[in-house]
Amino acid sequence: MTADNALSSTTDQRKTVCVTGAGGFIGSWLVKLLLERGYAVRGTVRSLDEAKNKHLRELEGASERLVLCKADLLDLDGLREAIKGCEGVFHPASPVTDDPELMVYPAVEGTRNVIRAAAEAGVRRVVFTSSIGAVTMDPKRGDDVVVDESCWSDLEFCKQTKNWYCYGKAVAEQAAWDLARELRVDLVVVNPVLVLGPLLQATINASAMHLLKYLDGSAKTYTNAVQAYVHVRDVADAHIRVFEAPAASGRFICAESVLHREDLVRILAKLFPEYPVPTKCSDEINPRKKLYKFTNQKLKDLGLEFTPAAQAVYETVKSLQEKGQLPILS
Repeated sequence: MTADNALSSTTDQRKTVCVTGAGGFIGSWLVKLLLERGYAVRGTVRSLDEAKNKHLRELEGASERLVLCKADLLDLDGLREAIKGCEGVFHPASPVTDDPELMVYPAVEGTRNVIRAAAEAGVRRVVFTSSIGAVTMDPKRGDDVVVDESCWSDLEFCKQTKNWYCYGKAVAEQAAWDLARELRVDLVVVNPVLVLGPLLQATINASAMHLLKYLDGSAKTYTNAVQAYVHVRDVADAHIRVFEAPAASGRFICAESVLHREDLVRILAKLFPEYPVPTKCSDEINPRKKLYKFTNQKLKDLGLEFTPAAQAVYETVKSLQEKGQLPILS
């Protein structure tokens, strides 16, 4: 091998990263942005079925710099093979379910496996996609408390309310921090809120369903609840920024704004008046739920400019129309 070839090989290897759950909503966008920025990507998928992965194969740069690897999160050997030789690992793969058996064990043990494989491969940094669900589920937090990266969900409260998604994400993140410290892995965590934006994958995801029910007539009322939102492109961008910034450390809340459900349906009705968007709240007895306060300053300090929630809503609905998940009404 010549010196030039050796240098080229080293450069290529340094820019190779692994993305778990590459076919998912966030995973697909991560692959897209990484390819656009010149990275070579190894994406783990549960199946190498061409139809399921068509959207990844069609991404710009995929034919030259994307390799898909069949690996389940509980398959440590498969993860080892995918991560070997990578400079970094992005771990957005996670079950999204309220079934405790399907959520908690795979989320925790799968995350541990990723950390183990990353440690063995000597990667520079692991970026783990946690959730705001690991941050905000705390009944003792006052309305005026600003939610920041020091906040953690109360595990007992999650269990009492049977919120197994938030419980699983919180336990998985804690397990990631514990094992990363033990194995001396440089871990950084992104905690996104509810993620909206265009779908790259063919199947509809849970966050898109959050909007779809208010457009297709299945929801006749809206709930007295609040939710924070962020654009999927910003989530993917956040992951890459925290990977690339040498000084980035700890957790990063990834959120643009908090809306009451009434505000959300008003945005939908204004942007898409042709759909039967509900105008009545299902709870007209209790006071309107207050918006919680949060800070996203850590990501802003890395140069991330967040897309307004209304734009994310608009792009999600247009995507649902294009994917045939929502009829286009005149």
